[in-house]
Amino acid sequence: MPVQTGDTAPDFSLPAGPGPDRVSLSDFRGERPVVLLFYPFAYSSTCTEELCAIGDDWSAWSSLDAQILGLSIDSPFVVQKFRKDLGLDFPLLSDFNKEAATAYDVLYDEFFGSRGVAKRSAFVVDREGVVRYAWVTEDAGVVPDFAEIRGVLDAL
Repeated sequence: MPVQTGDTAPDFSLPAGPGPDRVSLSDFRGERPVVLLFYPFAYSSTCTEELCAIGDDWSAWSSLDAQILGLSIDSPFVVQKFRKDLGLDFPLLSDFNKEAATAYDVLYDEFFGSRGVAKRSAFVVDREGVVRYAWVTEDAGVVPDFAEIRGVLDAL
C-alpha cells in the first residue's frame, strides 16, 4: 500500500545528476515542507506538462517556502538534462535503482512494456517528516491537483 497521509515519510538520498552530490528528504527536516512529485518518464508529454506547470507558476510556488522535488527512475544524466531543457528552478532526482519509489510503494508492475516505472504521484511532507497529503494515480495521463497541494502547504 502506498504511503498514506499521517505516515512518517520514508527518507531517501538520490542524485540530481551525475556525480557524488545527493539530495535527501531529511535535508529539509525542521526547515521547510517538501512536495514530492513522482513521474514516470522524462520527456513524455504528461510529465513535461506536469513539471512545466510548476515551473511556469514558480513565483506562486516559491512564495509557499516549500521544497519541490521531482523523482523518476530515469538516469542521473537524463534528469539533469530534462531539468535544464525545461529551465526548472527545483531539483529533479534520479531514482534509477527504484529505492524511493519502492519505499513509497508507487511502482507500476508494467507500464507500456517497462517494469518498475514510478506511478504519477504527489506527497506533501511537513517540516517534521509527516505526510500531510498523498495522491497516487494508476492513470499516467492525469496530473495532480496543484491547487489542492498549494492549499495543504498554505495550511502548514
